[in-house]
Amino acid sequence: MDNKLHDEASNVTAEAGQVLVDGPDGVAVSLTPEAAAETSDRLLDSAAEAQGQILAETRAAKDRATRRDN
Repeated sequence: MDNKLHDEASNVTAEAGQVLVDGPDGVAVSLTPEAAAETSDRLLDSAAEAQGQILAETRAAKDRATRRDN
């Protein structure tokens, strides 16, 4: 698995009843519409979770700085 963090979204198209995903570093995947929809749901759920983690860490860092400064 590529552990590099990518900040560009993948390109996604529909052709001949398939969903084609072209991602970073040459990643290419063909999915059925059903698999693409489920993947979309999972991506959205995980993206929201990751954003929450970032927000929580940012708040914790601010709290630590406030306690340190007082």
